[in-house]
Amino acid sequence: MNFRASFCDPFKPDIIEIGKIEQEKILETFHKIPWSDLLAKMKTAKQSEIFYSPSLEIENRDNKNGLSVSAIDGTEWYIFYKRPKLVKKFFGLTEKMDNDYLTDIQGQTENDVIECLNALIKNDLQFLENKIK
Repeated sequence: MNFRASFCDPFKPDIIEIGKIEQEKILETFHKIPWSDLLAKMKTAKQSEIFYSPSLEIENRDNKNGLSVSAIDGTEWYIFYKRPKLVKKFFGLTEKMDNDYLTDIQGQTENDVIECLNALIKNDLQFLENKIK
């Protein structure tokens, strides 16, 4: 599978494009990010110095399914799931493909994040669809 990654550093206005990433390196990349240090630094920074919550985005370029994970504090994470999805419009009378359909789930743990990243790596899209509604 063909994956790409990007990172949102809270103190940099531009998203850092990591680029192509091997699926074996996705979890390693997640674990190497100093999440706790970034969150601690955010607590003492001025609001004007903060652009984002620290976030990692991983996308499967082959099927356009991707996850963005954002650290909110030392224990809470938000997980966003983007994928193409056929969506009903006009009271269910018509359907349209939404290539960037997005759902999210809040109040997640680091273990939940790892579980979802593993599902993306293994292409277990049904798991992601069920978990992140």
